[in-house]
Amino acid sequence: MSTFHINRRQFLKSSSSLLALSALGAHGLDVIYPTTTKRIGLIGSGWYGTSDVLRLIQVSPVEVTAICDVDQRQLKKAGKLIQERQKSHKQPRFYTNYQQMLADEVFDLIIIGTPDHWHALQAIDAMKTGANLYLQKPISKDVKEGEAIVAAAQQYGTIIQIGTQRRSTPHLVEMKKKVIDAGLLGDIGHIEMCCYYHMRKRDKPPVQTVIPDHFDYDLWTGPAPMLPFRGVPHRWWRAFNAYGNGIVGDMCVHMLDTVRWLLDLGWPKQIHSSGGIQVQTGSVADIPDTQTATFQYGDFDCVWTHRSWGKASDSDYPWAFFIYGEKGVLKGSVHKYEFIPNGEKEATVSGKALYEREKFPEDVTEKGIELHVAAATRRHFLNLLESIETKTKPVADVMNGHISTASCILANLSMETGNIVTYDPNRAKVTDNKAANKKLAVDYRKPWKHPF
Repeated sequence: MSTFHINRRQFLKSSSSLLALSALGAHGLDVIYPTTTKRIGLIGSGWYGTSDVLRLIQVSPVEVTAICDVDQRQLKKAGKLIQERQKSHKQPRFYTNYQQMLADEVFDLIIIGTPDHWHALQAIDAMKTGANLYLQKPISKDVKEGEAIVAAAQQYGTIIQIGTQRRSTPHLVEMKKKVIDAGLLGDIGHIEMCCYYHMRKRDKPPVQTVIPDHFDYDLWTGPAPMLPFRGVPHRWWRAFNAYGNGIVGDMCVHMLDTVRWLLDLGWPKQIHSSGGIQVQTGSVADIPDTQTATFQYGDFDCVWTHRSWGKASDSDYPWAFFIYGEKGVLKGSVHKYEFIPNGEKEATVSGKALYEREKFPEDVTEKGIELHVAAATRRHFLNLLESIETKTKPVADVMNGHISTASCILANLSMETGNIVTYDPNRAKVTDNKAANKKLAVDYRKPWKHPF
């Protein structure tokens, strides 16, 4: 099985923070936490926000004191789960307005699991309170929002872990050590990334004139355009460009960030993308069902392809990356990895996702959980707690989150404008595409104001 070890050296050196280490047994996972209980707040108590909180509760005796959601039913459901799981068995206080929650409560750490169009305002408002953050990817809806989040983190000294947890995924950490760091690939000449999940909304639900009393659609929409209400948009809001950045912003951001982490890559030199709605024309969704994006990195290109129809070119790797080196190819996904060397007599190096069902039996019965991701998320939180205690950067710090997010947004702008995009991060502008440069910040619906 894969192994993963949290670095404890900085903890053991620190005399200012009294730390407790409690070994959980196999696979090298140690629970590391301060002896003082951290106060946790959650903004966005839907599927993934709640899942993130439950993973944190499993590895640290935190106290989730308050949660916020514009859907009162979702709020109560999440509150019940948290009350059952956390050590105190206290029910967190409920809020429907995150600004009110931030005004009333004091937090050490805030988890943000709302739709993308809310990330920037909520993250910056949360930073102003002095709390550290766990912010879901992508960090922003537009590039300027990302720049504003990075600037705020520097201003307030906030430690932020972005939910790009591939950097904490046990089998991929193992893969990095055994294949990348060991130099088994040799010189790298090309990288491919893909997603062939049928995840784009396919139907065309009718506009509804009556909005449920338990759901505040105006507050859910916030700074985004007010689209016709077609039902509570949980889990399918990503089908609309008003709220996110399509499959590139949702899925490519993970794989691009993984490749950047593995190979220590920064900003792409240039980005080009093409695609559109080519097959699923009958859907209400307005995001592309087909797209290719090329992120140019000097000696090689990172090429992304997604289709929300048809079959994957490699059925074992429908959402994955492929790194081609002179000595072989490395295939990686959230489920497994394989290094296939060119020499026929050489052995393949491989590994699989770590499952911890025996250690955390509640995972098995939790509705909607991604079992293959749970181990990574737990370690991602432990890395964040370590960073908070030692005042060091977490593995998925805010700048890396911004680079991966903005690169995906710029790919969409390249597709939209039909031209290559070159982004200068020092000047925070596109230097070769005036049309794309004008779209670095989206228009906000009044009275909300863009943070940049």
